[in-house]
Amino acid sequence: MHLENLAKQVINVSKEAGDFIRQERKNFDPDKIEYKGLNDMVSYVDKTAEKIIVNHLEKILPEAGFITEEKTRNQLGARYNWIIDPLDGTTNFIHGVPTYSVSIALKEYEELVFGVVYEINLDECFYAWKDAPACLNGKEIKVSNIPAVSRGLIATGFPYYDFGKQDAYIALFAELMKSCHGLRRLGSAAVDLAYTACGRFEAFYEYNLNAWDIAAGLVIVKQAGGQVVNFKGGDEVLNTRELLATNGKITGEMLEIIQKHF
Repeated sequence: MHLENLAKQVINVSKEAGDFIRQERKNFDPDKIEYKGLNDMVSYVDKTAEKIIVNHLEKILPEAGFITEEKTRNQLGARYNWIIDPLDGTTNFIHGVPTYSVSIALKEYEELVFGVVYEINLDECFYAWKDAPACLNGKEIKVSNIPAVSRGLIATGFPYYDFGKQDAYIALFAELMKSCHGLRRLGSAAVDLAYTACGRFEAFYEYNLNAWDIAAGLVIVKQAGGQVVNFKGGDEVLNTRELLATNGKITGEMLEIIQKHF
């Protein structure tokens, strides 16, 4: 399989889904939202965007299976599987807050080999594939060279269910608030990872994450020269539901702070 040729096609798919989402936001009716759980919302926009993506991808790589957030298609392939979040940042979308994205990754056996994150409002398409540089709208990107947390801008996210670790998380937030240039909460983990990859953030951390939230962003961060670990410092992040992504220079310092609380 030629990843570069495949990537070009998938990038176009992400933009087509993004165009649909952008148009629907203009006249979106909040009364049309559904609740999958506490503060876990979905709309016809998420579901339709996912169908658009799946319909294209099954033609591009017919043998691949699908892991999708909205479960419009969930059947695993033997070798290849697409991991899709059609609208990462649904709450932002519903409220008209302009940070949300399309996230598509490809996994070959257990290895992530391609990822694209299309931030719809700024028309910024981040992508990378195995053994190639990460790019933003066709230009190569790299993580930042900031060597210390004290000089960094850090991103995080807040869980919307399972609040058992809330006290520890708030304590961690409070410590980092005093330790860095600032903390940001954009509302789209895929965008947080893309921004870490291009050097806008020095690190991003969060727990209670699903594979479709982060799969594409993980590829982009790694190919941009960054590092991704779980809160214990291990390499397995896709299914541990906790993630620290950094520029690779502040990983140890960030882990030391995180592990005081987790």
